[in-house]
Amino acid sequence: MLKPRVSASPQELRWLQAAEDFARRALPSRQGSGGAEPPPSPELAAVLGCLRGAGRGVLPLGYSFISISDLKSQQCMPCCSHLTWSTKEFKEWAHQGKGALPTHSSLPRAYLILVGYLTDGRQEDKEKLVDGCLYVKDNTGIIPCELLHFELEWLETLFLFPSWAYVPQADQGAAGYLEILLDPIPVNLLPKKVPESTAVIYPASAEPLLASRIPCKKRPKLNVAGELARRSPLLCIHRKTFFFLFLKCFTSAVSVPVMVQTPSQLAWHHTLQLGHRYTITGLSMSGLKKSGQRMFVTGVSSCLLPYSAEHVKEQSLDSAWQGESSVPASLGTTEQLSDSIELRVEEERLGSTKKSKMISYVGTITKVLNAQAGLYELDNKVCLCLAYQQLLNSARGLRPGACVELIDVHLIQKPVVSSPSIVLGACLNSTVTLKSFSRLSTPYQPPATSGNLYLQLLFRYNLDMPCYLWLVILLETFEERFSCFFGHQQLLRSSAHQNPGAAEKFLAPLLQAVVAGREETRDICNEILAKTHQCPLRKYSTLDPPCQIPSLSALRGLAEEKSWEGFCPSQLLSPVEAQHMGTQELNRRLAWSYCTLWAGSFQPRAIVQGVLRVSSRSSLLQLQDNSSSLPCVISHRDGSPFANTALVGSLLQVENYQLVVERFIQSDFPSWEQLANPEYVREKKSSVYVQFYFEDIQVLRAAEGQIQKERRGENSTSLRKRNNGTSASELETPEAKILKLEDPKPDPDREERCQKGPSSTGRTSCVSQLFLVTQKEGLMLRNYQLPREGGGEGHELQNSFQATVLWLGRPLLWNHPREIGNLPALEEISCDGEEGVKQQEALLLFMGKSLRWFPFLHLDGLYRFIVPRCSAWNSHLACQGAASDLEVFDKLRFPAVPAEFWGRSSCPLCLPVQDTWHLQHETWLSSPAERQLAAKVMLTGMDQKIASIPEILSTSFRGSLVSFSGEIVERILCASPKNEKPSVTLSLLKEKGSLLGSDHSVKLSISVASGSPAVLDVYIAATYTQHLWGLLPGAKILFQNLERKISRFHNVYCTYIASSCVTILSLPASHLVLPSSPAGKASSPSLVFLSNLQLHLQNLPQARILCHLSCVLTLSLQWVCSLCSSIFKEGKCTRHSPPCPSHTGVRQASARVLVEDGTGEALVLCRNQHVAAMLGLSLPDWEAVQSCVQSRGRVSVQYGEAPGMGCVEDPEDPVACYLRSLCRSPLICRPILLDFSLDRKPSKILQPAPLQLRNFRSGEVEFVSQTGPRQSLLCLNVEEVEQKSLCYLTRERIGRMPRHCQEGATA
Repeated sequence: MLKPRVSASPQELRWLQAAEDFARRALPSRQGSGGAEPPPSPELAAVLGCLRGAGRGVLPLGYSFISISDLKSQQCMPCCSHLTWSTKEFKEWAHQGKGALPTHSSLPRAYLILVGYLTDGRQEDKEKLVDGCLYVKDNTGIIPCELLHFELEWLETLFLFPSWAYVPQADQGAAGYLEILLDPIPVNLLPKKVPESTAVIYPASAEPLLASRIPCKKRPKLNVAGELARRSPLLCIHRKTFFFLFLKCFTSAVSVPVMVQTPSQLAWHHTLQLGHRYTITGLSMSGLKKSGQRMFVTGVSSCLLPYSAEHVKEQSLDSAWQGESSVPASLGTTEQLSDSIELRVEEERLGSTKKSKMISYVGTITKVLNAQAGLYELDNKVCLCLAYQQLLNSARGLRPGACVELIDVHLIQKPVVSSPSIVLGACLNSTVTLKSFSRLSTPYQPPATSGNLYLQLLFRYNLDMPCYLWLVILLETFEERFSCFFGHQQLLRSSAHQNPGAAEKFLAPLLQAVVAGREETRDICNEILAKTHQCPLRKYSTLDPPCQIPSLSALRGLAEEKSWEGFCPSQLLSPVEAQHMGTQELNRRLAWSYCTLWAGSFQPRAIVQGVLRVSSRSSLLQLQDNSSSLPCVISHRDGSPFANTALVGSLLQVENYQLVVERFIQSDFPSWEQLANPEYVREKKSSVYVQFYFEDIQVLRAAEGQIQKERRGENSTSLRKRNNGTSASELETPEAKILKLEDPKPDPDREERCQKGPSSTGRTSCVSQLFLVTQKEGLMLRNYQLPREGGGEGHELQNSFQATVLWLGRPLLWNHPREIGNLPALEEISCDGEEGVKQQEALLLFMGKSLRWFPFLHLDGLYRFIVPRCSAWNSHLACQGAASDLEVFDKLRFPAVPAEFWGRSSCPLCLPVQDTWHLQHETWLSSPAERQLAAKVMLTGMDQKIASIPEILSTSFRGSLVSFSGEIVERILCASPKNEKPSVTLSLLKEKGSLLGSDHSVKLSISVASGSPAVLDVYIAATYTQHLWGLLPGAKILFQNLERKISRFHNVYCTYIASSCVTILSLPASHLVLPSSPAGKASSPSLVFLSNLQLHLQNLPQARILCHLSCVLTLSLQWVCSLCSSIFKEGKCTRHSPPCPSHTGVRQASARVLVEDGTGEALVLCRNQHVAAMLGLSLPDWEAVQSCVQSRGRVSVQYGEAPGMGCVEDPEDPVACYLRSLCRSPLICRPILLDFSLDRKPSKILQPAPLQLRNFRSGEVEFVSQTGPRQSLLCLNVEEVEQKSLCYLTRERIGRMPRHCQEGATA
């Protein structure tokens, strides 16, 4: 027990007792003999003496001792302790530290006394690699420390630290380090060393010795004295820590390298200061095997001494050192000169490559940009990169507010377009010295010592500064976007010791492409020892990144911006058609358009990344990141629907995609002439989604609980391989496969595929049920009344869909989802139940969270429900063994029909799908394999047929609900039929945010393939389209359960109803940007005869004839009001009751002409621009006629066989006289090439009639032909026929002429 002063106060006594307890626990002590109380520690007495000396004879009773272990475990916040400072001194010190960063708080003051030994960590853990760092230790523990000033004599000495700061790591679970703010006070006096006289040589004499060929064993040890010119950072390669220093002559620039690798000498690194003079003893020479470079190496007996001219003498080299130089000096000079010549030539050849400047800089760290990447901000303007140095001290001391001195760092200006403009890069020849510690309470963020993906990729690909900064940008963005889904460790996992993480999978191909042709490895020692400075930072060129990976929110913004930048209403419509449209039709046609973008549409090209999810509200597939979600449409290149449920939750990357921006505007354009004026656009909205093929997906990380291979790989196809030969993913897509006749067998390698539900017993067993989808209906609001837990029934409309399926076999109970076996043999499941296998049709109702399975459920798909045992049905069932579990599907039947009908075989099982059930796609039953098709027909009892478009258009077709597939060739927004009232469902959909009005419909023109003449129109209420994505021209679509209708004009069309469903089978071609015309306009229609039209009324909705224009029967030109369609005359509308405010007129023209082709005659109705073509008027002449008509409002002409056609003709009007003479002119009667469609008005539908003989005259030659009644045609296009074309088409027509026509012509 320490003897206190006689006048000691109780406070002092308590303080001394606490000091003694601390010393007994934390400081070395001596054991008392015979179990007696140990004597007082002499170290404690010395410590108290130091404290009294620092406090001018007064003990710091306001301070308490703290051990290393208590400091690490109890102190969670940064703090500092200043033993000898007053409160005023501390406040001044703290205030000065906030100058650079006024927004940060100062280090809080703690009244703690720290006592410990300074050590380099060699004796603490012999297994641990000595890293050259300094530590403070006591009996309770050890902690790293950083000092601004260090002497070698301080090692293993007990110190009192009067001023220090403790900085814990940002991670609260990890310990921090100490910053020694002032020199420590030795508890005991340090022994003074008496300098001895030392014989030395200087670098000028030592340099030639490195080239000597004398064997090393015969050489004595050398002592070299010189000025420290350069010091490399501490390096650790192959578990060996070392560093280099360079001593130069006092009077010249000659220097020699010295390698220090002895563990006891690594602490030299902390005491060496540039510009100071030192003497190093006991040096030997060594060389590198790879490069042959030679250097001096310290030995175990080597010492580092301060140079003193009074205690050294120059050593004379004896004969043992007198050897021939292996490389003459003149040759070395020649090599240097040659190197400089080669460098100049290389610079001239590269042109854009710049050489970085070497500078020195002193600055304050204002921000840690990325500690893992070694990036810091200095003085709020300069970026410091330390990644090219190994920070073996874990960047301790590099906190915001600390001052650093940089010597020989590389100044790089604008390395990357999107990076800071000035970057200082520290290479292995640079010196980074901490000049002062931070006085701010800023956290410590140490870089990872192992598994640091930033540094591993940097050294693996030998990146220069621009490429490395680009890598950092990509990794930071990637981590920010997806760490909330998978965690930091999983994303940035390195492939050094295990499979690569998602980030490395994503970055490796990009870096390989960027660094192609560079040196693969980095020679560390050559960078340090080479006379000509060589490092990755020496040269650089500003990098324009080859690609970008924007967040989904940013991608959406870029797409919308680019879409609206190129938006021009006049380009959406043909000027020829737009000038004849009224205001309502014009604005409706402009209300909905789209723009398609690709990766190359952005500069640089954009790569899409996201986690695949399904929205339970909209049932849309979505890509998600932390910023937003983006709807997506996925298809297969072979035309099969996307059904891979294993991809849900996986991180995907797609480089080949189509980004679609659907644009919605509300406008008030009076006419087509104002389309260039944006003032008439009242509102703009847009929706963005992305569509791509499954084969273009690269899975960066599979979902938790999912495997990367399907259970059966014998008939599945892996994703396409990338150009670099690496597989894009190991996920496989199940194709149609022939099912083997074998019993289900467990697969032990299968990983869990279903979600683990809550279970009181903790069991992971599950029940599975196999089923075949025979029908699927669309997603919409339905009046389902579900039973509620609290009793009663719900009467709200439920967003839902339903599917008719066929149960295959009985439910099966599995101990674990991974044991689910292979598919049963469908051939063994007979309809009559000989095997005792249960078969039943079921109606599955999907609502709530189960709506997520809507994009995956498709016709002819074989699926499996996986139901966690005792989880999904606990509210309905009690877990009473396996029998109860297997009855889950029967006991959850939805009461859609009375209970007395349940037992009948014709009654389907109505089953609501629970939220926790998992859906798994197995295969398709639509393969061409005969056995499999036979099994399908046997199971379903029918051969479900997808009708073709020509069959649906045929008059003999009798079905009311049709399913077919085809390609969209045109998409038009049109007015809803006036006789159809909007349903309640449509009104609710409108309230929930549909971007199109309920009074609109979408008209899709569908053909079998591009260029096919058969076109079927499909009408979809616009409010339904919020659930339908990908309806673009060029896309191949499967329509199911559409209602087939026949109009009053006998046109066949289809409408989308409540039971309808749409599936995207194939995406539009990459070159298709804007909506195309119908297929009949995309290619030249087939050439036919008028006599053959009755035989092809349905199969040829569009055709072409080579005919002769006989005469113009009627002609009508008028101007109508763009709002009310009344006659527009002299610049105003003629409607008076009520008056129309419109001042915009639209010109319209119509004509009915008679044509014949030698086999028959036809009446052709022409409109607008086709009238001018029929009359043979040029554009200026036609415009002049229209201008004349504008002042009259309307001009009509009738001729020949047109009495009673409703034309009112003014015989005195000069315009009418001109048109009448034009119609009667023989110049009108000429051969033309006419594209047409049938005019399907009720009065013009011709009934079959017998053929009649008629005479046709061409000049002096008269022909006789059998003709039918005149057809009514609509003109689609008129082309003049040149003489050569006329001869060619005539010969072709005669060659194809029916036989009876040829006989009539020769008669």
